[in-house]
Amino acid sequence: MKYLGVDPGEARIGLSISDEQGILARPLSIINHISRPENALRIAQIASLENCNAIVVGVPYDSDGGIGPRARASIRLMEELQQQTDLPILSWDESGTSKAADDLFVQASVTQKKRRARKDDVAAMLILQDFLENHKLEGKQTP
Repeated sequence: MKYLGVDPGEARIGLSISDEQGILARPLSIINHISRPENALRIAQIASLENCNAIVVGVPYDSDGGIGPRARASIRLMEELQQQTDLPILSWDESGTSKAADDLFVQASVTQKKRRARKDDVAAMLILQDFLENHKLEGKQTP
C-alpha cells in the first residue's frame, strides 16, 4: 500500500509519501493554497502520478477531540478530494505535528528560514508516519 499524506494549512499544503510497502514516510512537496477545489485537484493528480492507493489527510482535532474551525477546513478538503478521485480518503489526527516538525529542526540545528520553507512537508511526513505505525501495530488493513 502506497499512501499520500496531506497536511492542510491556510497558506500551504504539505505532502508526504510512503514507500510501496506502507512502512516509511518521507516529505514529498509543498503546494501553495489556491482554492479548495483546485487544491483537491492538484492533490488527486499527485496521488495518481505517484501511484498511491489512498490519501491520508491530517485533521487538527481539538484537545477534547472536538471539531474546531481548522478541523472543519480539513474535513471540507477531504470531501472535495472525494469528488476528485476514487482513492480512499482517510483522516488522521494531526494534533501537534507542526510543533513536532519544529522540534526536529531545532534538534538538527536547522535555521529559522530553512525551517519555514520545509515545515509543511515534514509535518505531512509526521502525520503519515504516525498513521503507518499505528496501522502496522494494530494489524489494521486499510484499503
